Amino acid sequence: MKGEMISPEHLALIITATFIGTLSRLLSIKQDYRQYPSYPNGYLIHSVLGAVASALGAFIIPAIMTKNFIAVTFLTLAIQQFREVRKTERGSLNSLENTEFTFRGDAYIDGIAKTFESRNYFSLITSFSAALAMEILKQKMWIEVVVGAAVGLIVYYLISRFTKGKQVIDIADVKEGRIEFKGNNLYVDGIFVSNLIGMENPKKMFEEEGLAAVIYPKEEHYRITLDNFGQRQAILFDVTRELGVKRYSFTRKDYEQGRIVIALIPIIKNKQKLLDTIKNAPLLENAKKSHAVMKTKMLGGN
Repeated sequence: MKGEMISPEHLALIITATFIGTLSRLLSIKQDYRQYPSYPNGYLIHSVLGAVASALGAFIIPAIMTKNFIAVTFLTLAIQQFREVRKTERGSLNSLENTEFTFRGDAYIDGIAKTFESRNYFSLITSFSAALAMEILKQKMWIEVVVGAAVGLIVYYLISRFTKGKQVIDIADVKEGRIEFKGNNLYVDGIFVSNLIGMENPKKMFEEEGLAAVIYPKEEHYRITLDNFGQRQAILFDVTRELGVKRYSFTRKDYEQGRIVIALIPIIKNKQKLLDTIKNAPLLENAKKSHAVMKTKMLGGN
């Protein structure tokens, strides 16, 4: 109706739900050892997108209550825009591949892009939950605000727990590797790594400054994940991003026991940081296999 204004109750609902949704997006932006995003512009972009997603989630309930169903259809446009976020992130990271010490790899980039898309749904679902709780409660305004905020934060906690990915430490043990040379060939704990270190100076650098780690799968079926090239490349990328590379970086696998070797000559020689970075490296979604599900399928015959 022309001239109709939004009610104070709905205005409080929209503001509260939008604020809680935006807060959930801010809480999900983490500058960790991967250092992405790590600059003000990155924070700003994702904060604004989170606020837009939160506003959309907050407007759903008032739109339905006022029978403004056309407004609800804008959700489809919003979801399309969130999908564009994934494409933009993927394109941005791909364009930076040649500037890094080692490649992230397509699998890692795809995982990061999906994560940034899904975080906008965090905001939308959280704000919608807060708005729905406030609409159902129908109490004094301050009580609705408090309950709506609490419900929104609980929903954010549950979603973040549900979508939290696993790390290498969950499926493998990581130990320092012993670097040795047999002729001109580089070995780590008896695992062949490279024959490209033929000259005396590189051999001396590896012996004096090189670091190596060996990843041991905790169970046999975890080899499927660790042997994945995209997973190994992601681990190597995290290591080189954390320690830098003065010269040479390798990832190799032991075909007999399933061990994975990471070896490099870093800028920062810190053995503990090397081990911690590998342990905290994320398991990529397209590399993970559920042994329990696969076993169930096999037993079921389908």
